[in-house]
Amino acid sequence: MKYYLKLGLILFIFSVVASGILAFVNSLTTPIIAAKKAQDEIDAREKLIPGAVFEEHETVDGESYFIALDEDSEPLGFVFIASENGYSSKILTMVGIDADFNIIGIEILDQGETPGLGANCENESFTAQFAEKQALNLKVNQDDGEITSLAGATITSRTIANSIRERANSLKSALETGGEQ
Repeated sequence: MKYYLKLGLILFIFSVVASGILAFVNSLTTPIIAAKKAQDEIDAREKLIPGAVFEEHETVDGESYFIALDEDSEPLGFVFIASENGYSSKILTMVGIDADFNIIGIEILDQGETPGLGANCENESFTAQFAEKQALNLKVNQDDGEITSLAGATITSRTIANSIRERANSLKSALETGGEQ
């Protein structure tokens, strides 16, 4: 019996030490990861609407968006993040739209879809087809829309299109009703 208690105590000590080391490393890397994600968002906004100054706003329901302004403080469009669960992960898409809600471009910020299938949503060949499409009516070709789905990844393609459409309609409603904070 003593032997098993000794083994249990040794296993407990190793577990505590390993957990402590993991917690310490996590505490060191968490701020670095957060800063990297914030910088990635800034870079994506600047890529979507180059040369703009971005002014952050928030709707009453807590959704944030940015108004892109030129050097004369005239609005160029809007930038927002659309997110929805895809086939195997939450897909975060930054979207730039003009004042008429036509898409300027999109950037996939984060996804964990199947490599070789859904992960191809980050490819320029997929994201480029969103440009100049009306965000308020965006659909994939399986739903009688203009966006050609990725082969073998219809769920991922549909998720991106639907999240953009829903978020754009939500933003439009908030702007029309003055639903900003």
